[in-house]
Amino acid sequence: MGKWPLPEPMALALAQAEAAAAAGEVPIGAVVMHGGRIVAAAHNAPRRLHDPTAHAEILAIRAAAAALGNERLDDCELWVTLEPCAMCAGAIAHARIARVYYGAEDPKGGAVAHGARVFEQPQCLHRPEIYAGIGDRESADLLRGFFRDRR
Repeated sequence: MGKWPLPEPMALALAQAEAAAAAGEVPIGAVVMHGGRIVAAAHNAPRRLHDPTAHAEILAIRAAAAALGNERLDDCELWVTLEPCAMCAGAIAHARIARVYYGAEDPKGGAVAHGARVFEQPQCLHRPEIYAGIGDRESADLLRGFFRDRR
């Protein structure tokens, strides 16, 4: 860990990512906060659920919407360990999430700062505030270790 402690939601997202790795899933975790409290936490589970859409962000968004009884999460924050892909960025826009905090950049599959840059497109329905690089080293180390161990 770096000089400063990680914010609680990113620490929890990393714990979720570690749980994903322990389950043999790509180690990505996500947390949704509303009003300063955690309302949902999830990790990648496409293999376990036999569902290619079971990314950490999607599962956390679904759980938060159910917990809050609303498909609009406009007062919520999403904390995720890796830059969201295009599918997850689309879900973030449709859920109207106010702020997204992510750890590691994903030059290959990310769609926020890389690739499709979903939130910069004129067709994007909603543009959340984006804060990148929070827990980036810890997130990247976890991913590198996971894939190194599988080679």
